[in-house]
Amino acid sequence: MPDQPLQTTLAALEERLRTLHARTADTPLFNPVFQLSLDLSRQLETGATTIADLARLIDELEAISLESRAGRLRKLVDPAGVQTRLEKLATAGSDFASFRSFWERPHLHAVFTAHPTFLLSRAQSATVAQAAANGGAIPASPASGRPDITLTYEHECAMAAIAHAQDARDRIVGAALRSASAAWPQQWHELAPLPFRFASWVGYDMDGRTDIKWYTSIAFRLLEKAERLERYAASLEAIDPQHGLLATLRAAQARTAASAADFSGDLSDSSALSAAANRLTAGGPDKLLSLTPLIDQLETEAMSAGTERAVALRTLAAAMRADGLGMGWIHFRVNAKQLHNAIRQRLGDAAGIDLGSRGAVAALRELLAGVEPVSANFASLAVESSTAVRQFLAMAQILKHIDADAPIRMLVAECEQPATVLAALYFARQFGIEDKVDVSPLFETETALEHGGRFLDALLAEEDYRAYARRRGRVSIQTGFSDAGRFVGQIPASLAIERLQGRFAEAMAANGLTDVAALIFDTHGEGMGRGAHPSSFEDRLEWPLSPWTQRRFARAGIRLEPEASFQGGDGYLFFATPELALATLTSIVEFSPAHTDADAPTDPFYRRTDLSLDFYRAIKEHQQRHLASRTYSRAITAFGLGLLNETGSRKSRRQSDLAADRDMNLRQIRAIPHNAILQQLGYPVNVIAGVGSAAESNYEDIAALLDESARGRQIMRLVRAANALASIKTVAAYGELFNSAYWASRPYRGTENHLAESCEALAEYLITDDRNGVFRRLASRLRVDALKLHRLLALVPDDDPHPEREGVRRLIGVLQAVRLALLQHIFLKAVSVPAFSRANDISRTDVLEMVFSLRIEDALAQLRRAYPVSFPRKEDFTLDEPGEYPRGQGEGYAAIRAQYIDPIDDAYRLCLRISTAIANEFGAHG
Repeated sequence: MPDQPLQTTLAALEERLRTLHARTADTPLFNPVFQLSLDLSRQLETGATTIADLARLIDELEAISLESRAGRLRKLVDPAGVQTRLEKLATAGSDFASFRSFWERPHLHAVFTAHPTFLLSRAQSATVAQAAANGGAIPASPASGRPDITLTYEHECAMAAIAHAQDARDRIVGAALRSASAAWPQQWHELAPLPFRFASWVGYDMDGRTDIKWYTSIAFRLLEKAERLERYAASLEAIDPQHGLLATLRAAQARTAASAADFSGDLSDSSALSAAANRLTAGGPDKLLSLTPLIDQLETEAMSAGTERAVALRTLAAAMRADGLGMGWIHFRVNAKQLHNAIRQRLGDAAGIDLGSRGAVAALRELLAGVEPVSANFASLAVESSTAVRQFLAMAQILKHIDADAPIRMLVAECEQPATVLAALYFARQFGIEDKVDVSPLFETETALEHGGRFLDALLAEEDYRAYARRRGRVSIQTGFSDAGRFVGQIPASLAIERLQGRFAEAMAANGLTDVAALIFDTHGEGMGRGAHPSSFEDRLEWPLSPWTQRRFARAGIRLEPEASFQGGDGYLFFATPELALATLTSIVEFSPAHTDADAPTDPFYRRTDLSLDFYRAIKEHQQRHLASRTYSRAITAFGLGLLNETGSRKSRRQSDLAADRDMNLRQIRAIPHNAILQQLGYPVNVIAGVGSAAESNYEDIAALLDESARGRQIMRLVRAANALASIKTVAAYGELFNSAYWASRPYRGTENHLAESCEALAEYLITDDRNGVFRRLASRLRVDALKLHRLLALVPDDDPHPEREGVRRLIGVLQAVRLALLQHIFLKAVSVPAFSRANDISRTDVLEMVFSLRIEDALAQLRRAYPVSFPRKEDFTLDEPGEYPRGQGEGYAAIRAQYIDPIDDAYRLCLRISTAIANEFGAHG
């Protein structure tokens, strides 16, 4: 304990942590983070420091974390210099054909997903965005209220981000058209820029969800159509308030808005559904299903207009061509198992066949050959019980009655058999939408990545599939970085995905598909544990789709269409203001695959496979040992999901009882929460672990390879960025919360007699708890690996230095110490609550176990039931019969609430605010 009371200011706590850290030179096992938490805990329990004092400190820490996040965003996309960069990109060269090729290809398909990363409130997001875009200051006490994250909220956020992206794309398209008009006045009208497509799966993703009704998807698509028509009309009105097409757009918008309202209600009643469906499917002059006639008219008008009007008309036409009758394209998603269940019903005697066998492919070949298209209506949707079939029926109705032009993606999760894709083709053909649906298998699991090359060889060899791909003009696949990064580690996942992408190019070339595009959807997120490289936007784009991969397609003569996701609240920050959206899209154009040099020399990383493959395999094996380890699993799940805020409408926690919590395995936690827990515990294991150990037998050669290779330096930039935020001492500190000896020793020699009874209760309760040992073993394993990593880092020059590294680590250390003090406060209060009788099969011991697993809300609910502060009183009743019992008025349990229950609640709320601040320092949730 410091000689004087410790001031709860950031400067004082950082200085105290620095002083404590110096003691590790004499006592290596000394833990400065936990010692600082003990200092704070002692003051908190004596009243020298209050919860209000810590709340004020957290206000400051939260503001600093938001500043850090804004600074990171500003560094990535450079909004201040965007105009100069855009003008440089749009500058016309001497070759119209090259200029046209550059601007008429999508530099990126940007997909706005609803992954559970809505960490910040609207106010916080706006504050970060404004500070990033304009350099504004973050308020000292930023608003920190949590939003109610519903599917509708997520959809609204996605549409707002896409709207800014559309406006930014219009500015980019306009710049390219103006440049072309000046350089090639006779040819520029031939230019049809299409630098970006936008898409979303918010409201259409059924993988792992049962809470989205089919008519919710229809309602969302109608809402998107109504909003886009309104935006088209606004753009046209700005060009010409008297334009003849305004009436067409506004009539269609009014009709669509009415139908959106119809489908936004509860349509479980057949009469309500019938009325809504009949209004939507009815004909009429206001039923707009294709923009092709409007695009033709706008471009024809532009031919005879002055330059500025012509540019504006062609910019609007380009937006219509890109987005269609919606805010963008849409992605439905199902699980392979759902497709398997549906197709087995069509296989007759072969229903029991192994869908991974050649026989299954042959059976589906035969099924495809004989399928006859059938018509369907909204009643078909209402009565269909199969999730997969219902998705195809919904797509058919959207194409028939909402937007006849824009194709729809069908993403298939856990797709590991070619037969699964053929099954999807069967349903697309059956409902007459095969020419408008892109079936896209997802490769994310270790098995899928390992066998994906053979999968693609077999699929692309199928004649039915090749004919389908040529009709669509592309072959679409999806590679996922969340589950892959969790189960094999982020670096091995990225390298395995890269190899799969290379095999994809080979398979397309081998099967004569060089005349169609390769669309690769990389579903990486903003967190470094989800595949987003934090060092620069160039690294962010190249990490999931490397220059090596890009060259493979370029050399095969295959047009590459890159696609990437911007996930939830984290990803939408890139589009949170018009300035940020423009800077983000400009950055993408600067570093897109359009710049690929097919003749560039081969990176040494791919030539020296004797070293790089062994390096990859060793990291992967190290990561897999963690995953298989009971120690790692128990440590990561020690607090369940209690360190995390709710960040999405899709539940992260799968239901379990108290006993199951103790044996929870990592597959019960989704990928993003898993990564988020690693951040909160202080060490991004799935990014860093194994890199040092993989180099152990050959430090010098591995270091030389990594230094000579652009890909190797990129790997090391990711590792260094993660390591700059990591602290093994923090991991160990969390284990000390469960150390029975710590609690037994805390009031030793009369230092904290007022806590003696509570500490004794904790010590006795935790004697058999395994978590202290688990965290110690994990910290030891991480430390051994980290020693080897530091040897490797010393041999590889740092091309992205972090001068603020120690300052950031110390700031995070203060955040962790404050939270550890708050958790000790919660534990002490919990064991001090007076005993209550078992009720509804919940005992006091159960409540304590909830607290120690940070199921605080569940525990508080039980405690409030056990100790109510409001209850029926005699005067509430008007009875004729007299009665003297009971005499006086009951006091309830207000004192217990105030002394124990409310402080637990207050402390836990502060813990979650600290979780937000730590995530901000990492740059994303998970």
